[in-house]
Amino acid sequence: MQRDPLIVGSIVGDIVDYFDASARLRVLYSNCEITIGSELRPSHVANQPTVQITGLSGSLYTLVMVDPDAPSPSNPSEREYLQWLVTDIPERGDVSSGTEVVAYESPRPTAGIHRFAFVVFRQTARQTIYAPGWRANFNTRDFAAFYNLNAPVVAAYFNCQREGSCGGRRYR
Repeated sequence: MQRDPLIVGSIVGDIVDYFDASARLRVLYSNCEITIGSELRPSHVANQPTVQITGLSGSLYTLVMVDPDAPSPSNPSEREYLQWLVTDIPERGDVSSGTEVVAYESPRPTAGIHRFAFVVFRQTARQTIYAPGWRANFNTRDFAAFYNLNAPVVAAYFNCQREGSCGGRRYR
């Protein structure tokens, strides 16, 4: 039996509750598609990625990108740091077709290995979503509940550490 990488990487638990995926997410940095749990350096993720969502025909989606390990994995006092928020992304459309509510901020971890998670929600209708007043201590669960977004439809993440670091994430 294969273990779910979102559970192994604690995305389910730290950011979202368990959900059944019902869409497909492609995240490409410089035409290189990430796989769940990929190891990337800040220089690889400096520019906004291309993101495509395939799901229910005619649907609109909301993308949330957060760092649950800010400022450091051993002391995530800013969990979840909001890196990016885009709404009204059309199914089979690129994220650039949506409405950017919070601009992409490139990952710049200073200590330890950080997980950067992409969480996608299906919208029930086009709606106005407001930018939060801050990026630190964003809460994906509360955000989804406030805007009636229900459970996520798909998620992915990559690991990132500062350029000069070595080593890899160790799972319990």
